[in-house]
Amino acid sequence: MASNCVIDISHHNGNRLRFDKAKQAGVLGVIHKATQGEAYVDPMFRRNRDAIKRAGLLFGAYHFGTGSNGISQAQHFLDIVQPDENTILVLDFEDNPTGPSMTLEEARAFVTHVKTKTGRHPGFYSGHTIKRALGTTTDPVLGACWFWLAQYASTAVVPPNWSEWTLWQYTDGGSGPDPHSVDGIGLCDRNQFKGTPADMRAWWGH
Repeated sequence: MASNCVIDISHHNGNRLRFDKAKQAGVLGVIHKATQGEAYVDPMFRRNRDAIKRAGLLFGAYHFGTGSNGISQAQHFLDIVQPDENTILVLDFEDNPTGPSMTLEEARAFVTHVKTKTGRHPGFYSGHTIKRALGTTTDPVLGACWFWLAQYASTAVVPPNWSEWTLWQYTDGGSGPDPHSVDGIGLCDRNQFKGTPADMRAWWGH
């Protein structure tokens, strides 16, 4: 069973978001972009984090990886997020349209640093980028992370490095199967969780 109850957002979603309405529409968790590279901070991160928590939603944060030092990126991410045990942490590993893309070595350094500092592996978000980078091979460091698949299609295809997906981003609000929007948010990235809503509440922040 899968539950369509998670969205992920950034400042690109605007500044008029109603998380109370999103909760009424069945959203249980929101993962927000926090940082990118070694210095960038999403300008809506702190404001939306507080609003998400006030609405009684589960909260998570992701870092968009770039082609720079993986350890310093991870520390920048942790410094901004200041995660507690109930905060989902994720590395977004995809092609960077504005500069050098993160390498596998930098990604390993990032997830290892997060594990060292927090005691848990972050999630690993990717789609065609990791499939292209690894092919049919496996990577035990990245494989220790739970996997968040980005694939805008009716069927999820998981790369060999993971046995299954935990989250599946099936639409970016345009491509992929319906539904594409959420009340109070509008068109947005929507995600399936592999399990029931109760399973997700128990897993979140594991």
